[in-house]
Amino acid sequence: MTTVAVLDDYQGCARAHFDKLDPSKYQVAYFPKTLLPWNQAPQTVRDELVRRLEPFDVISTMRERTPLPAELIERLPRLKLILTNAARNKAIDLDACKARGIPVASAKDLRTGPVDSTTEHAVAMILGIARDLAGNDAAIKAGAWQTGFVTGLSGKTLGLVGLGRLGASVGRIMGLFGMKVQAWSTNLTQEAADEKARDMGLPAEGPDGSKTFKAVSRDELFSTSDVVTVHLVLSDRSRGLITSQDLSQMKPSAFFVNTSRGPLVVEADLLDAIKARRIAGVAVDVYDVEPLPEDSPWRVIGGKGQSNVLVTPHIAYVEETSISGYYKQQVENLERWTSGEELLNLLS
Repeated sequence: MTTVAVLDDYQGCARAHFDKLDPSKYQVAYFPKTLLPWNQAPQTVRDELVRRLEPFDVISTMRERTPLPAELIERLPRLKLILTNAARNKAIDLDACKARGIPVASAKDLRTGPVDSTTEHAVAMILGIARDLAGNDAAIKAGAWQTGFVTGLSGKTLGLVGLGRLGASVGRIMGLFGMKVQAWSTNLTQEAADEKARDMGLPAEGPDGSKTFKAVSRDELFSTSDVVTVHLVLSDRSRGLITSQDLSQMKPSAFFVNTSRGPLVVEADLLDAIKARRIAGVAVDVYDVEPLPEDSPWRVIGGKGQSNVLVTPHIAYVEETSISGYYKQQVENLERWTSGEELLNLLS
């Protein structure tokens, strides 16, 4: 009997796939509630997580939910296989798994099309905060009508912090709204920005000679953009990259959007900017601690003299077709493993 723990399935999507397994061969348990991350949890919570996981041979996990650091893996002597999703999962210590001989098998996003789920959500957040959708929705439901202005984006400047695949995709779409697009990252050059435009099927320059994606300095991006949106990979180098110094340079009329990773921004500095209304609005999908604690300031901040705030619960990638596809592949890989077949999409 192979025992399997399915972690953090918030939408209950995994059951449709794991419940099809032969019950005479597999025993599956579901743990939809995420405990505090290992590096932020007190010892009592760490011990609770160990007790939760130590009876299982296999762990099914979703990226960005329960981390599996070396300290936890070392306390799970029965663990033999980890199933995850996406091309990488930095919350899993792959070196520790390799040392233990624990394979880590991933699952790919099977959705096809020119725009992925995260790009769709980033664009929705930009439009949502500019049009004050949450504020106007709340006003109508409270009996009010037209309590303020919305912000048009045509002719305004979009600042991309990061011009990778996601940043360039967002830039391409917002360019269709008539926005001028500029970008900054640590090593970005104009030549690289031009090449990224061509990768998106765009010319490097417009008819007037202006750059489709203009590479600018960090100071210029934050001080001249009407919308700043973050599209970087979280690493030791990028953690805490955006600080009060950057936010203080933004226009009072500008918006800040983060659908990438919470710890890229010093959270206290962003909250201070909101409270002091140094910028017009903030839209975020990602946070330092996830899921958000019940007493998180993000649950109540915004309005009443502060910047407008639009918050979503890290759902940029939570699209039903993708999530269901991940679990389907995890089950297929699990059956391959128990049959002695080669695992697909190995990370370690």
